[in-house]
Amino acid sequence: MGGLDDLAALVREEGVILAAAPAAPYADTEAAIRDRRARGLFADMRFTMHQPERSCHPELAVRDARTVISALLPVAAPDPPPPAGPVGRLPRYARGDPYSRLRLALDRVRDALRAEGARAGVFVDHNMHVDREGARRAGQTFYGRNTMAIAPGLGSFVAIGTVITDAALVAVAPAPVRDGCGSCRLCVEACPTGALDEPGVLDARRCLSYWTQSVDDAPVDFAAALGDRVYGCDICQDVCPWNSGPQRRSTAAPGEAFVSLADWLQAPDADLRERYDRLYVPDRDPRYLRRNALVALSNGDPAHHALAEPFHGCGDPLLERAARRCGS
Repeated sequence: MGGLDDLAALVREEGVILAAAPAAPYADTEAAIRDRRARGLFADMRFTMHQPERSCHPELAVRDARTVISALLPVAAPDPPPPAGPVGRLPRYARGDPYSRLRLALDRVRDALRAEGARAGVFVDHNMHVDREGARRAGQTFYGRNTMAIAPGLGSFVAIGTVITDAALVAVAPAPVRDGCGSCRLCVEACPTGALDEPGVLDARRCLSYWTQSVDDAPVDFAAALGDRVYGCDICQDVCPWNSGPQRRSTAAPGEAFVSLADWLQAPDADLRERYDRLYVPDRDPRYLRRNALVALSNGDPAHHALAEPFHGCGDPLLERAARRCGS
């Protein structure tokens, strides 16, 4: 059977970088998840935090698993100036669909392993695997003070995926990447809502990104802090020194960095649902995208607030509350 270098060659042209570590429980991560969940820091988020007894145990994800192959796909790209008119900002990972690209690339790795008689499964943006811990164990990343997985030379603007296999591709875990934050507190100081006041721990209840994906309305001061953001938030990554070099060197297309607020408010549900299937939206309901668009609209130029008029008295309490931020 080919080794890790042979597998890496299968995905190198797509910009995917592979590393590996033995499959073993993520005991420290599981303990941290249970502690933070008990403290309510995840709010109502589920994902890998919901079942740490599975998501922190790659050795159980594939029968007789022996190796966790971690994959990084850089998504750093230039941040273009906003176009004219009322627009909303998307975070870098949501400006395209890097997880779909990564999944297709890792399917080839899985298929190559299976062709040699090995068991293998792909886990990309998956509830049942804490991919950032796999990347750390494989010697690719360290946890930043902003809780992001930071890869030296690539920064934190990376999509992470995993192949778990029973093939024995690495005997011992690589040397870990040392903590690269030192005394830097730029992310803590830049967060406008204090979500990182306990360094290395994220309080989702104060995180702007969380509120753009919640079924509940953001508190008034948090909604104002969103500015033109309609999904996610890159503030703690934008100020991170580890991202300045990758951003400056990137020649990637910027992708859909901005969206038209008028489009989000007026497009048919089916159209929004299809175009933004790559985003996590509660119940896949475009109402939440419109809610976010109305919040961004209210934070912008009052000359554009007339776009909110159809939602005053529209019969949908979610959208009516957001529209009221633009006046009656």
